[in-house]
Amino acid sequence: MSSPVAIVDRPRLAVHRRPLPWLAVAAARILMRQPPARIRTVLELLRRGARPATTEEAARSRAEVVAVSVSCAGEGCVQRSLATTLLCRFRGHWPTWCSGVRVVPFLAHAWVEVDDEPVDEPYPRGYHTTLIRVPPRERP
Repeated sequence: MSSPVAIVDRPRLAVHRRPLPWLAVAAARILMRQPPARIRTVLELLRRGARPATTEEAARSRAEVVAVSVSCAGEGCVQRSLATTLLCRFRGHWPTWCSGVRVVPFLAHAWVEVDDEPVDEPYPRGYHTTLIRVPPRERP
């Protein structure tokens, strides 16, 4: 479920800042192998208690995930988006995790959004039809 997106410039990350992104990447690798319904259920459970992420927070988490993982820096959009979401959650905030498709030509993709805008994605808003969406939990 990956689209051909290549990250040319991978940012560097200081050694002392790598463990948390690595943990997020490892957890995402396990989670991405699950059926979509289970991924959604796990994410819905994990989002509890988190505040909505800002664009800057989500972009920083995405950059850190890309810095520590070659697969997340390349065509691994599912792992990259899940790792970004999990890293945000480790820090107490939650972006909107999305998975969707484009029909002609067929292209599946996963990404994170903040305020209905994709974060650091090469595709504009509305380029994909969203099939699964896990936004921050509404607070009463």
